[in-house]
Amino acid sequence: MPHLSADVSPSTVAYSERLGVPLRWWAQGFMLTASVWLAVVVALPGELAWLITAVFGLLVAAGFLAYGSARITVANGELRAGRARISAEHLGAATALDPEQTRHTAGRDADARAFLLLRPYLKRSVRVEITDPRDPAPYWLLNTRRPDELARALATLTQAD
Repeated sequence: MPHLSADVSPSTVAYSERLGVPLRWWAQGFMLTASVWLAVVVALPGELAWLITAVFGLLVAAGFLAYGSARITVANGELRAGRARISAEHLGAATALDPEQTRHTAGRDADARAFLLLRPYLKRSVRVEITDPRDPAPYWLLNTRRPDELARALATLTQAD
């Protein structure tokens, strides 16, 4: 079951996803930590080398957990993306984008005012139009593993509003 904040009950969640880092990052982090151990074990006493390696490994793990903790949630009449939130009344069309469309929307065709929640290990996204005239962001671009499902949840949310 996904972790939910106190003001979101499981029955009101239309969509929830944590943007955790992929397994290959963890494998690469482990190999980097092993390389650090190899580099320090030849220069320092064994106990100190292990201590430095353990601290380094914990820092790598903490970094991955923090970076991958961003969550996208559609619940209780609002969209939450990371620490940002917006009410359904200010949401327009939500469009699921394939990898090429995502690359263009985040790059060549990007609007500098847009709100972005992007992760380099996620290639697909959803573009959500913002209809609030007071909001300077014309759209939100959110990387996701399940763009069609997120777009459907947002369409349902905006129709219910």
